Amino acid sequence: MKLHRVSLSLAVLSFVFYYTFAYHLPRTDFVKLLTLFVALFFVCFKLIQFEKHNFRFLLGIGILFRLAFLFAEPNLSQDFYRFIWDGHLVSNGINPYLHTPDEFIQNMAAIIPNANELYEGMGSLSARHYSNYPPLNQLIFALAALLGGKSIFSSLFAMRAIIILADIGVFYFGRRLLKNLNKSPHLIFWYFLNPLIIVELTGNLHFEGLMLFFFILAMFLLSIDKWKIAGIVLACSISIKLVPLLFLPLFFKYLGWKKSIVFYTIIGITSLILFLPFNTPEFIDNYGRTIKLWFSNFEFNSSLYNIAKKTAVHFDAKPWEFIKEYGKITPLFTIFIVGLFTFIPKKYDLNRVLWSMMWVLTIYYFISTTVHPWYIIFLVLLSIFTSYRYSIIWSAAIVLSYYAYSQTDFKESLWLLGLEYISVLGYLVYEIVAHRNKK
Repeated sequence: MKLHRVSLSLAVLSFVFYYTFAYHLPRTDFVKLLTLFVALFFVCFKLIQFEKHNFRFLLGIGILFRLAFLFAEPNLSQDFYRFIWDGHLVSNGINPYLHTPDEFIQNMAAIIPNANELYEGMGSLSARHYSNYPPLNQLIFALAALLGGKSIFSSLFAMRAIIILADIGVFYFGRRLLKNLNKSPHLIFWYFLNPLIIVELTGNLHFEGLMLFFFILAMFLLSIDKWKIAGIVLACSISIKLVPLLFLPLFFKYLGWKKSIVFYTIIGITSLILFLPFNTPEFIDNYGRTIKLWFSNFEFNSSLYNIAKKTAVHFDAKPWEFIKEYGKITPLFTIFIVGLFTFIPKKYDLNRVLWSMMWVLTIYYFISTTVHPWYIIFLVLLSIFTSYRYSIIWSAAIVLSYYAYSQTDFKESLWLLGLEYISVLGYLVYEIVAHRNKK
């Protein structure tokens, strides 16, 4: 198939931008970061538009863009230090859920190669808390630590290779799932070439990519009626990141109550087996407390919560008390929303399940106290199985939240957050109105 010269030029230009992103971008340089993101999103749109019938070219450049980060140290996230730390613990047979790095560094740091560098790199927030990464994720960390040996760089290389392979898996099974659901396979490129996905997964080493590989494989297996195997695979997705737990009730109407009982039992048993090597009375307490922190202590790039907090402070409420009260309401409201999307729809095919997942996750993020840029990746993937595209707008606009990284006190700009959420909500309202008019 003939390749446009413009497309080749744009692909080369994108590679240069990604290379600059990987090796020549301090995270404090917000103007440069924003400029690169805007340019990459524009080029991504044009490449998908120009080469809509040339899937091999788009697949090839998608892989090439990821390879640009192969030898780079993440520059927008320090989480990888904790990944390697936990990996060395697990590879030495030590339960990462029982000791914080603060406790460990004083007594047993000799067990971990480069312990002081990893400890300093992860930051005080991570160092004083127990690990919050589920068991299968811990085993991946251990594999990367074993492959990397005493070299931080080699461990990074191993993790990046795993994430790139997972992304290719998302592409392969996502494309097949789109075909099975009678949708254009070309839509997968809105995920595979999205700059946020490439930067946050391959560049910053967030393991949402591996979670999504297991998730999309489970959905593909459901589409060909291999629902028992899908249960095992979905449990693996949950054991990388807990987000898919939100969606479990949504399968009830799709499978029917008899299959659902077996399906949920398979997920439960598989999850139990994966957690079993780490299970102790202390683990349950420590892990529960760590998860609770996400609802009641941390805040970043929030929308509704920021509005509620400003209103509460206006009436003399203390911010540190308000977030704890807000954190108690959030899980209850989320359960209520999941219940609505589970029982209200009369017809429930797999298209409807994925559509419901998109809305549940969207509402959850709108009410959350913490929405890091890489969280939106799941939403981008879900949206390509629907006719809504606001998540792609969000994947571009959420870059504005990185302004906080350019500030010495990590202070967010409410003006920029307002611009982010107004653009997302504005396009979402437009799409809702357009869909209603179309009907």
